[in-house]
Amino acid sequence: MTVTSRSARARSVPRTGARDRSRDGVRNRFETHLLTHFAPAWQASRHSRWLHRRLNSTLVDLAVRKAPPRPNPLSTKAPYTSWDSLTDRSWVGRHLPPVTAVPKGLPAPERVAELFRREGEGRCCARSTALLPAFAQWFTDGFLRGHAATGDPRRTDSPHTLDMSQLYGDREEVTACLRTFEGGRMKSRIIGGAEFPPALCEGGRITEEFRAIRPVRFEEVPESYVDALFAWGGERAHAHIGPMAMNVLFLREHNRVAGILADAHPDWDDERVFQTTRNTLIVMMIRVMLEEYINHITPYHFAFVLDPVRTDRGAWHRENWATIEFSLVYRWHSLVPSTYDLGGRAVPLERTVANGQLVLDRGLGPLFEDLSRQPAGRVGLFNTDELLLPLEAHSVAVGRDLLLASYNDYRAYYGFPRVTDPRQISGDPRIQEALLDVYGDVDAIDLYVGLFAEEPEPGAVFGRLLERVISVDAFSEALNNPLLAPRLFTPDTFSPEGLRIVRETRGLSDLLHRNLPEDRTRYFVSLGRSAADTRSPAR
Repeated sequence: MTVTSRSARARSVPRTGARDRSRDGVRNRFETHLLTHFAPAWQASRHSRWLHRRLNSTLVDLAVRKAPPRPNPLSTKAPYTSWDSLTDRSWVGRHLPPVTAVPKGLPAPERVAELFRREGEGRCCARSTALLPAFAQWFTDGFLRGHAATGDPRRTDSPHTLDMSQLYGDREEVTACLRTFEGGRMKSRIIGGAEFPPALCEGGRITEEFRAIRPVRFEEVPESYVDALFAWGGERAHAHIGPMAMNVLFLREHNRVAGILADAHPDWDDERVFQTTRNTLIVMMIRVMLEEYINHITPYHFAFVLDPVRTDRGAWHRENWATIEFSLVYRWHSLVPSTYDLGGRAVPLERTVANGQLVLDRGLGPLFEDLSRQPAGRVGLFNTDELLLPLEAHSVAVGRDLLLASYNDYRAYYGFPRVTDPRQISGDPRIQEALLDVYGDVDAIDLYVGLFAEEPEPGAVFGRLLERVISVDAFSEALNNPLLAPRLFTPDTFSPEGLRIVRETRGLSDLLHRNLPEDRTRYFVSLGRSAADTRSPAR
């Protein structure tokens, strides 16, 4: 298809603030209405363990089956099915086959990126805090990864499962250099009575002790920040303060749990304590992801729970394989604030990237509260900080390089009718006009742009398509973890103490407050904004 300056199918843009929902699909509207209304009935279901477990498994299955189950017939290796495309997971997975060619006349990625540019401090999310993008980036950094050696967007170093490689590393030599080999613990240092990861560098260079760690874009870290970088398994030494704080928290939790298991099982050697602790933390992270994070980003009254026995019965239980579509969905640049309020001090975003000293100076408890008191940005166009705009252009370019199908093609794949007018994407006249000016035709809109152009439903954080891609892949990625197989989800895998700790962990607040021996203050920790923080309207 050749993109025209203005599609004959596109009608004049109305000056209204209401999104046209005529192309949402009757079944989709019915399911959304059912899950976002009748709160007393959904809440009552929690009082019956049997009923709640059955609803939980049914709704998880319903969410995942909005797209055909794995195995996907294609990867980025070739536009046809081959044995390699089904087995060689160094290639990125894909849901839809590539188009034959990029349509002629599409705007350049740099021009498309201007659709994302934030004006001023941007618009705030009415529901979420800055802790949401921090946690999301941290846990996805473990498995949504490119190929560091080649930079080829078709290839990946991903383990294709949630394994906390951002903390432990993805290679044996990396894990080994982070361990003490005593009592199952990981290396750390005490500063002001608080535990932090060891320093990665000294004198501007990675130390011999941690030579196995190969952080990407290390050369881009400002010289004044290099010696404050932390040593951990993830390849992103340049992460901003949110993901850094998450890694510090889970490092502390690993060493805390290892101490409990070592005391409870004096006959175990270091290796068994370490491996059992790692098992425990991986499932703990999955539980927090499902029961706090997923329940926050969905606008539903039903609360999902981790229930390995009942959710092991889905037809979608197949080997995980991270897809390019899932990777693009998780580029939530508009959620990241332009300025962080750290203890009443305004710190620009660029000064929080790779700046481990901020974490040391502020302290873990105060930093988590800072992130929980500050609203996240609102997901959507015209709300990405200038520092991150090159990432938006890169994301569009990756979609083009991999010949991804259009936004409308993916709507059809995930069970939505195709849109015929920009009013069905957003009720904001500015977005409607911008999409027509840049693309000319709704059928030409790139998947990446359409995902973030969609206006969320009332009470939701994301648009319908983005939310659906998350529900399909996030549930299946997490619940296909081998540690959640009924035969493995037992005290033999985690120890009785480890399984008890997993079951007692309900969210990030639990994790934080049992890992602050230096500070007994009770901090506000939440992905959602408190009533006090939401009194003023979102900008």
